[in-house]
Amino acid sequence: MGLKNYNTLAVSEPSEYVFQVQLNRPEKLNAINHDMWLEIKECFDELSEKAECRVVILSAAGKIFSAGIDYVDAMKLFQEFDESMDVARKAKILAKTIKQYQDSLTAIDKCVKPVIAAAHGACVGGAVDMLCSTDIRYCSSDAWFQIKEVDLGLAADVGTLQRLPKIIGSQSLVKDLAYTARKMFAPEALTCGFVSEVLPDHKSLMDKALDVAKQIATKSPVAVQTSKLNLNYSRDHTVEESLNHIGMRNQMMLQSEDFINAVTGAVTKSDPPVFSKL
Repeated sequence: MGLKNYNTLAVSEPSEYVFQVQLNRPEKLNAINHDMWLEIKECFDELSEKAECRVVILSAAGKIFSAGIDYVDAMKLFQEFDESMDVARKAKILAKTIKQYQDSLTAIDKCVKPVIAAAHGACVGGAVDMLCSTDIRYCSSDAWFQIKEVDLGLAADVGTLQRLPKIIGSQSLVKDLAYTARKMFAPEALTCGFVSEVLPDHKSLMDKALDVAKQIATKSPVAVQTSKLNLNYSRDHTVEESLNHIGMRNQMMLQSEDFINAVTGAVTKSDPPVFSKL
């Protein structure tokens, strides 16, 4: 497999070209501490470049997906402040940490490989930010989602407020969830489009995620990665800009062996081609 060992993540390869990244602090309800923030970025940056990886499943060990940020760990940052420091100097330190955590979840979003989330149980605060960075989301029937930050006297600052409105397409619902910190249970998450499917239990959830991952892994990595790149670009740009973007990309991609082999197979009705690593 060739990946490093992480302290807060468990990485495995359940099928060819499919990698699974598990949040692995079950004894702490997978609360996201400083080490996990850093390791998430390192892990997804590595998988993004790994030719043997075509799709990633993001899941969690233990009873729940994640209780969100580890507040005991987070308070250590404030303990480092010198009482004599003024607000500007404290703000500079906080700004660096916030940006570091934002970049951690953006690494999931920018990973060129599709990321499938499989969420179970509680998904609180930073866990929702994390899920918003993935491409496809499934959950088990016991899952619930909570933008918890307002209950703690702060606004979510690592992705939910920016990504969730574009995922579900309803400013009203996002503001409802963000202002009240109420729980959104699995049926509502399905209805609003936050998840693609609700599975009855954890086993069926993981089976579903792996089945979809295996399907994606058989496709042309050129086609899949270009599709993700343009979908994300289109999310943040106009239709005209996005059409120009995919046009420029496909000037090259239409000349790839993947396109030639796939079209040849379709015309001759032969078995689907086996695509080279990318």
